Amino acid sequence: MKITRWDDVEHEKLGPLVARRVVHGDGLTVARIYLKKGAVIPRHHHENEQLSYLLEGRLRFEFDEQEAIIGAGELMQIPSNEPHRVEALEDSIALDVFQPTREDWLRGEDAYLRNPSGQS
Repeated sequence: MKITRWDDVEHEKLGPLVARRVVHGDGLTVARIYLKKGAVIPRHHHENEQLSYLLEGRLRFEFDEQEAIIGAGELMQIPSNEPHRVEALEDSIALDVFQPTREDWLRGEDAYLRNPSGQS
């Protein structure tokens, strides 16, 4: 068993409008994603199922067939390999859970998140 405090996890700045704190378990990854208003996570997909619980703010999720806006207290479920794009409509904090573990993040293969302008 292990206890982790979010404040003790590295606050990794990915660009001027996006940062994260990440904890990897044996079979899943949990991340606090910090997005300033106007931040864009470009269209991407991953093998991992994703649950994104919005703690603060408002986010627009864009998919091939639809888009949805969620606010604080709402949860977006994204199936494995579903292409999506995210835009912060307000300063936002999301708690994202990925299953299985984000091996691409562990290998440093997350260039789509490292967008210096925050736009796409």
